[in-house]
Amino acid sequence: MSIQVFGLPVSRGVAIGRAVLVASSRVDVAHYFIAEDQVAAELDRLQTARAAVAEEFSALKADVPEDAHAELVALLDVHLMLLQDDTMQAATRQWITERHYNAEWAVSAQLEVLARQFDDMEDEYLRERKADVEQVAERLLRTLARQAAAQGAEAVPLAASRDFGGDDPLILVANDIAPADMMQFKRSVFTGFVTDVGGRTSHTAIVARSLDIPAVVGAREVSRIVRQDDWIVIDGDAGVIIVSPSPIVLEEYRFRQRQIELERARLDRLRSRPSITLDGQPVALHANIELPADASAAVAAGATGVGLFRSEFLFMNRLGKLPDEDEQYVAYRDATLALGGLPVTIRTVDIGADKPLDRMSLGELRHEHALNPALGLRAIRWSLAEPAMFRQQLRAMLRAAAHGPVRILIPMVAHLSEVQRVRVELAQARQELNERGVPSGDVQLGAMVEIPAAALMVNSLLAHFDFLSIGTNDLIQYTLAIDRTDDAVAHLYDPWHPAVLHLIHQTISAARAAGKEVSVCGEMAGDPAFTELLLAMGLRSFSMHPAQIGAVKQRVLRADANQLASRVHAALAADAPEKAWALALRQEAAGEP
Repeated sequence: MSIQVFGLPVSRGVAIGRAVLVASSRVDVAHYFIAEDQVAAELDRLQTARAAVAEEFSALKADVPEDAHAELVALLDVHLMLLQDDTMQAATRQWITERHYNAEWAVSAQLEVLARQFDDMEDEYLRERKADVEQVAERLLRTLARQAAAQGAEAVPLAASRDFGGDDPLILVANDIAPADMMQFKRSVFTGFVTDVGGRTSHTAIVARSLDIPAVVGAREVSRIVRQDDWIVIDGDAGVIIVSPSPIVLEEYRFRQRQIELERARLDRLRSRPSITLDGQPVALHANIELPADASAAVAAGATGVGLFRSEFLFMNRLGKLPDEDEQYVAYRDATLALGGLPVTIRTVDIGADKPLDRMSLGELRHEHALNPALGLRAIRWSLAEPAMFRQQLRAMLRAAAHGPVRILIPMVAHLSEVQRVRVELAQARQELNERGVPSGDVQLGAMVEIPAAALMVNSLLAHFDFLSIGTNDLIQYTLAIDRTDDAVAHLYDPWHPAVLHLIHQTISAARAAGKEVSVCGEMAGDPAFTELLLAMGLRSFSMHPAQIGAVKQRVLRADANQLASRVHAALAADAPEKAWALALRQEAAGEP
C-alpha cells in the first residue's frame, strides 16, 4: 500500500529509486561504499574487531570479583553470545558482500534491522533486550573506529559507479546525515536524500542543492516507515515522499522527471552567455565549492569565479589527523589553477555548530563539546584560539596566491579586536614564509557578514576589509534567534523577514557607498525568488552552487536593475515584503508606474 510522508522541500525536482537506509547511532559511524576487490579485506576488518571485543568481554568477566552479583556475569555472557551469534554475523557480512557497505555501516544497518524487530515484540522483557544488542553493536563500532585510527587510515571514497547490486537508482534515507557523511555521499550514486530532521539550510539541504538532486528534510518518522529496498518517490517541489507508489503514480512522476530534464537542458544553453541585465549592468555569478575538484565543475557551469571555498571540508573525515600546511597548499593551489585566472575566495576554517570535527580531532585541539555550539567557539573564534593552526592555514593560502588571484574570507566577524588579531596573524604568516624563502602572493581580505552586529557596524568593518560577503544562512538564524538545523522551529526560518532584508540592504548600500565589493554567498543567492530583489538592492555579485547558476542567470538577463531599484524601498517598508515585492514585479512586468 502506498504511503505519503510530508516534510520540507529543500532541493527541487523528482527522484525515484530504492531506499538505502543509514541507521542512527550514538557512535560516530563512517558510511562509504567499498569496491569489489575490497570486500575480503573489509570482512577481515569486521572479524578482527569482533575478536577484539570478544577478548574485552572475556577480560571483563575475569576481572569480576567473586563476591560480585551473578547478574553482572550473566549480562556479560549475554553480550558475548549476541556478539558471536551466527545469524547476526551472517546478516552483517551480507551487507558487506552484497551491498558493498563498509564494516561500520554494515554493523549499524544490521542494528537498525534488529532494533525494529525488538520494537515489534509484544513481550516487554524481550523488547528491553534491544538495549543489549545496541550496547554490543556500539562497542563493536568503537573498536572498528579505534583500529582504523591506529592504522592511520583515511576515509575511503565512495565507489564512483554502481556495480554492487543492480541498476536501480538509489535514494538515501536517514534520521539525519552528518556533514562528514554528506561529503562522502557527494561523489556517490544517490539520486535523492530524505531525512527525519533538518531545515531548509541544514547542511544536508545545502549539499543536495549543490548536487542538484531532489531532497526533503524534516520528514519526522520517515526513516522508521521506509524499509531497505522500498521503492520511493521524492517530490522536491512539494516536500512529499511516496513510499511504495502505485504504477500510475510512478508514471506521473516519471513524466515530471522528463519535463525537468528538458528545462535543465534549456538553461544549460545560457552557460556561455555573459550575465548582464537588460539595462547593461554586468553581474558576477560565482560558485560555492567544498573541495578543489569542484572548481572545474564550477567553470564548466559558467561561473565567473569562486565566491566561497568552504575550507573546513578539508578537515573532515580525517580520523583525528588534521591537514598540514603542504596538503592545504596543494588543495588551494589546485583550485586556483583550475579557475584559470578567475578569482577564488577561500574562507578560513568554519568549524563548529552544524559542522563539527570528528571527536578525535576535537580532542587533539582540546575543545570540549559546547552546550550551544552555534553561539560558541566556532569559525574565526576557533581559529584565533588555535593560532598555530590558523597561521598554518594562512600560509597555505598565501602560497596558493602565487598561482592566481586568491581572496581570504573571515567567517563570523563581530568584534574589531578580532579584525586586528587576524591582521597580525596574517602578517606573521607572510613573514614566516619570507624567512623560509617560500613564494607567496598578494591577497585581498574580506569579512563575512552573518551576525547582526556585523551588519550594524558595517562601516567600521569596511575600513579594515577589502570586500564583504553576506552569509544569509547564519544572518537569518542569528537575527531571528532560530536554530536553522532544528526542524521544530524550521517553519520560523524566514528569509523574507523585514529585519533580515533591512540588514542585507544596509550592508549592500554601505559597501557600494565605500566603493568596495559586496556579494551574497548564502542560500538566498542561489534562489531565483530573490534574484530581482537583490539586484534592486544594488547587489552585483552572487555566489551559489554551480547547479543554480543557470536559473539565476535567466532572471538576471530578464531584469532591468535600475527600474527594479525604484521599487525596492516600498517593498522593504511593507509589513509583508514577500507579497509587496511580488506585486512590484507584476507591476514592473505590466509597465505600471
